[in-house]
Amino acid sequence: MKIAVIGTGYVGLVTGTCFAETGNHVICVDIDKHKVESLQKGIITIYEPHLDVLFERNLRQGRLQFTTNLAEGIKDASIIFLALPTPPGENGSADLRHVLDVASQLGPLISDYKVIVNKSTVPVGTAEKVKNLIAQNCNIPFDVVSNPEFLREGFAVDDFMKPDRVIIGTQSEKAKKIMTELYAPFVRQGNPVYFMDERSSELTKYAANAFLATKITFMNEIANLCEKVGANVDQIRRGIGSDERIGKRFLFAGIGYGGSCFPKDVQALAMTADENNYNFQLLKSVMSVNELQKVSLIEKIKKHFKNNLKGKKAAIWGLAFKPDTDDVREAPALYIINELLKENVSVSAYDPEAMNNVKKILGDKIVYGNDAYEILENADFLIIATEWAVFRTPEYSRIEKLMKNKLIFDGRNLYDVEQMKEKGFTYYSVGRPA
Repeated sequence: MKIAVIGTGYVGLVTGTCFAETGNHVICVDIDKHKVESLQKGIITIYEPHLDVLFERNLRQGRLQFTTNLAEGIKDASIIFLALPTPPGENGSADLRHVLDVASQLGPLISDYKVIVNKSTVPVGTAEKVKNLIAQNCNIPFDVVSNPEFLREGFAVDDFMKPDRVIIGTQSEKAKKIMTELYAPFVRQGNPVYFMDERSSELTKYAANAFLATKITFMNEIANLCEKVGANVDQIRRGIGSDERIGKRFLFAGIGYGGSCFPKDVQALAMTADENNYNFQLLKSVMSVNELQKVSLIEKIKKHFKNNLKGKKAAIWGLAFKPDTDDVREAPALYIINELLKENVSVSAYDPEAMNNVKKILGDKIVYGNDAYEILENADFLIIATEWAVFRTPEYSRIEKLMKNKLIFDGRNLYDVEQMKEKGFTYYSVGRPA
């Protein structure tokens, strides 16, 4: 098949590359000339494990191309994916400007039947808006389909190539047949393709992310209670995770969720509820708890130093909102850093992939290290904000030699409490004994 993917951000680039990997001819379109030129030269613009191998192979073999010309990009495509950003607007609802702007441009350019697919995470009713905008300037038959992505950053290639499920919202038999053929190589092991109406498909994406965010937040609340009553959240996690009705995943306590999906999708779903005169109290509580959780380590740090942080030096391991990505959107580390800077704490940080993105936000307000140990020299305390694998088995003797104090505030519960006690560290984590 010939496919156009409009937007070369995280979702667009993964989508285009993975479709090319199964033999399709894909043209990705973006208005960012510099980004397109980089991609044409083989310079990948995001960090995602295993994506570079597929990207380079399909670019080399001519199945993956890039252009800034929308008309050129969609000319021969039978399927057009809209993979455009939908950031939160001022009131918290999803900003559809990019999606609707492209939809308005597509109408005059369509010369034969095409399936236009919303891959972006969009509110209920967006497929209808896109269809109406295109129809204003198009007399050629077309269909608009909702096909939300369920890609985990750090695992996006695996998630796309071997999806747990594929959700497709369409009431058109012709579009259904085309989408079935397109996804056939990805579900050969029998994983389901669920067809439903467009509105249900759009809401399914928000419901999934909101539920996972709620699950994380619930465990963070349990962790906070554990600290009050002297219980251990790790033991509780294992105890409830063995219940098949609950499951083991998304039960790890920490310093809150971040990234490009959970924060904006929970917010957008709550706003959709408000717009339809429904007070979604649970989601509002999830958002409120998560905002507090991101800076929960700050109170522990202040308490330890008796509210006297001026002149202290903090070292931070991890800046990305999660490991195996360079994404720092809504990353708890950024919230922690801002709070430390307010207290006149000097901050040094290291992350294997995300430092360039943080530099764009914070500039020279903090110091960036070349490795995890460089930033520890003369540090009063260490904060762990992202659970990168490289931080899991550190050289404790080296940490002890470099730091002023053997003091760690672990926002991701990487280490065993008893082991840290044996090594002589003062160790604070989340929901476990200090």
